Amino acid sequence: MSAEFISVSFPNASNDLNPIPDAPVDPHYLERYSRALDDYGFNYTLIPYSSSSFDPFTIGATVLAHTKTIKIIVALRPNTVYPTVAAKSLATLDQLSGGRVVVHFIAGGSDDEQAREGDFFNKEERYERQEEYIRILRQAWTSKEPFDFDGKYYQFKQFRSAVRPTNGLIPISVGGSSDAAYRIGGSLGEIFGLWGEPLAETKQQIERIYAEAAKAGRTDRPRIWVTFRPIVAETDELAWEKAHRVLDRLKDNREKGLHRAPPSAPRPANVGSQRLLDIAARGDVHDRALWYPTVTATNASGATTALVGSPRTIADSILDYIDLGADLISIRGYDNFNDAVDYGRYILPLVREGIREREEAKKKAAA
Repeated sequence: MSAEFISVSFPNASNDLNPIPDAPVDPHYLERYSRALDDYGFNYTLIPYSSSSFDPFTIGATVLAHTKTIKIIVALRPNTVYPTVAAKSLATLDQLSGGRVVVHFIAGGSDDEQAREGDFFNKEERYERQEEYIRILRQAWTSKEPFDFDGKYYQFKQFRSAVRPTNGLIPISVGGSSDAAYRIGGSLGEIFGLWGEPLAETKQQIERIYAEAAKAGRTDRPRIWVTFRPIVAETDELAWEKAHRVLDRLKDNREKGLHRAPPSAPRPANVGSQRLLDIAARGDVHDRALWYPTVTATNASGATTALVGSPRTIADSILDYIDLGADLISIRGYDNFNDAVDYGRYILPLVREGIREREEAKKKAAA
């Protein structure tokens, strides 16, 4: 049993509680934030992407330059970079960092968001294109000879890259909750990313992913990545008081038009967000401390499920998911820098202690 922790890198002090519209990069903030993640024991940090956001390759390179051990997960939409170019860019970052790069694919859940950058394929086509893209990357990283590719979405002749990843391949992550996502991620991904759903629903999704891996003839399985937005305080009671303050601020910011999902936004088109909203309709609290009002307050705009409680409660909740089969745990807060520091100080050590205790108990049982 093992687990690694993922955060998200932010280029400035803007956050969900105190948004700063169109804030520029703050190099000093990014450096401080990146070093804090490294110092407090996070293993990975996601470099996110949207049509209006900063270039993730540049932000990722900056994070790598200021850190020693943390790996970056570059979010990549296939419509934005030709695959042969991406293969070289990712491998260049990987060489510069000594093998600290992962790539996370976003097929695109919103037709409107995709159209902002000239992508008018439907969802099925976007997933087909993503599958071609992943196959091209793998071949570009491993082929010693020039090769041709004649697919539905990409065609080229005699491409060869002299820029190889440090360890032969760069891990590929796929996310989503649709049949196509399960199929591609299960068959081709080293990592599969899920949003924070209750334990029963998460178990069902993991089984779907593993089934697709087996169907593809794999002898291994993708690692499971689950994402939460913890709201932590010294005690459970104080954490719930804090959670309701966070919720009020999220609602207020959305009413003021300071959230990416305006008050008039329709129900999201992507399956993952629809699942979150359907679960939210069943109740506010699930399992130990999984809290869903943050989902409805933001129209399920991305990873929005909270874990609420003391460090012990949140650590125990995370251990429930690790017991279920998740071994990559993404935790990001609403006050980005301060929450990351709190997680590193108070939650990560408890989870790692819980894993050690489980391992020791297994050894004793086997003796």
